[in-house]
Amino acid sequence: MGALPKITSPTLEPLRVRLVAMADLPTRFGHFKIASFANQVDGKDHVALIKGDVRGARNVRVRMHSECLTGDALGSLRCDCRDQLEAALAEIERCGTGILLYLRQEGRGIGIANKIRAYALQDGGLDTVDANLALGFRVDERDYTAAAHMLRALGVGSIALLTNNPDKVRQLRRNGIVVAKRLAHQLPSNPHNLAYLKTKARRSGHRLRFEEPR
Repeated sequence: MGALPKITSPTLEPLRVRLVAMADLPTRFGHFKIASFANQVDGKDHVALIKGDVRGARNVRVRMHSECLTGDALGSLRCDCRDQLEAALAEIERCGTGILLYLRQEGRGIGIANKIRAYALQDGGLDTVDANLALGFRVDERDYTAAAHMLRALGVGSIALLTNNPDKVRQLRRNGIVVAKRLAHQLPSNPHNLAYLKTKARRSGHRLRFEEPR
């Protein structure tokens, strides 16, 4: 076998996150470690749920999940965020090794208040892209630099990224993460989120395929 890829190189900026605390986290999906980081990238309190020994490991299952209060905690059907979160944790548990990064980037990075304003515009007929633009934001304000630094701090060799969003792959690679493969992470749609998902595919380039809900 060849040597593991180096975690750092002279072309990468110094790490701007630092692991500061770790504890056990038993969940309904399995037993994980939860880690928090001091963060000099964006100052937000991102965390990682870690399964198994990831340091130096290849093709580590990784999911980068952006916070969604309405979906993750309140069970909103306007998105598929809770379904994606639960499926990712179940997949990582099944694999026995993996990382879920829970990133505090609510509403594609615009925050909860603006997300609700965007919902109101969508209720008036705009799609998710035009609602963000109407509020003066980019289509997607999220940045994954901190996520890349967290993965570097955890010492992964290479990752298999659970995502339908090619921009996540591009941003991680730009920040020195070896993304060995992209794994589709699509969950069944419902009548309330089908238009939202189709907009992701049509206007944001997400790799999604659809069957109409029954």
